[in-house]
Amino acid sequence: MRGSVRLCLWAATAASLWSASAQAQQARYGEGGYGGGLIEYLVTGNAGRDGRSWPQRAVQPQRAMAPQRVLAPQRVEAYTGELLPAEPEPMPVSTTPVYAAPQAAAYGAVQADPGRIARAVSPEYQRQEVTFTGRQRPGTIVIDTAGKHLYLVQPGQRALRYGIGVGRPGFAWSGLKTVSRKAEWPDWTPPPEMLARRPDLPRHMAGGPANPLGARALYLGSSLYRIHGTNEPGTIGQSVSSGCIRMMNDDVVDLYERVPVGTRVEVL
Repeated sequence: MRGSVRLCLWAATAASLWSASAQAQQARYGEGGYGGGLIEYLVTGNAGRDGRSWPQRAVQPQRAMAPQRVLAPQRVEAYTGELLPAEPEPMPVSTTPVYAAPQAAAYGAVQADPGRIARAVSPEYQRQEVTFTGRQRPGTIVIDTAGKHLYLVQPGQRALRYGIGVGRPGFAWSGLKTVSRKAEWPDWTPPPEMLARRPDLPRHMAGGPANPLGARALYLGSSLYRIHGTNEPGTIGQSVSSGCIRMMNDDVVDLYERVPVGTRVEVL
């Protein structure tokens, strides 16, 4: 009995002491509730018992931001091409032999047009004997520029007819001339008038198969005009020259052997 009373008194005393300690602890933290200092500042913004506050950074008012459009992420395809080397690869050395251009081409001479050479000569312009009704005497050369024919008048109202090429528009002419000189495989020296139009032409070119005057030339008086051959037989029957009368090489050789210097030439 006496022991139970003592136990109760001890329990009551302990409870009283615990209550007093709790009240003191509550009074101790009554102002801030967190004991002041950094912990209370972090939680409440107040530094402690003396009412001082830690310095705070002024909060800037936020500006109203315009709503931004959210773009869907773009899908980047993987590169599937071949990577280029950092330096270009050396070009392979060709083993094909390189041939020098003909000497005539090096001097800018007029080269034969493959299209003109390949053009077949019409039977109308092949050399043939025909009836001739003109009043010219035998042995006269008559040039019909409109018909693209040259006639060598024969006795008995006959003539040898050759196909020819004549002056292009602006270079046609007519009149009476005589054969003043004849030459085989003649050299070619373009006159100043032609060089003024074609400064790329050579100043002189030796005779030969590549020469524009062909196999033979019959010079007409003191003029710049000639009856000559051509290395472009496809131009026979055409208006292509600068005023000269051109013939196929076989034909001009035939005419060259038939007419002497001094032959009368009528250009119609």
